[in-house]
Amino acid sequence: MAERPVNPHLVLAAALVLPGAGQVMIGQPQRGLVFLFFIIIFGWIGNRLMLDGTFFVRHVGSIFLYGLAVIDSYKRARIRMAIWEHGERQARAAT
Repeated sequence: MAERPVNPHLVLAAALVLPGAGQVMIGQPQRGLVFLFFIIIFGWIGNRLMLDGTFFVRHVGSIFLYGLAVIDSYKRARIRMAIWEHGERQARAAT
């Protein structure tokens, strides 16, 4: 029997608190670090290029990537949970 994956709602909560934390929880720390790196880079670039823009305008790239990181971690956690549940049903049916 395979180990139960992390609850997708817990992964979602972690991803909302800290970008990349959801990916780390599901066992993909490199993916989380890449998201975090590009969020920081896009924020830095936005601050350097749009000095007279509002906070949202300066950080729109970072905010977009932050949203993608949250969605990505939750989606991957849900898929892992669904695969695990399917395997458990198959194992129960075989016995």
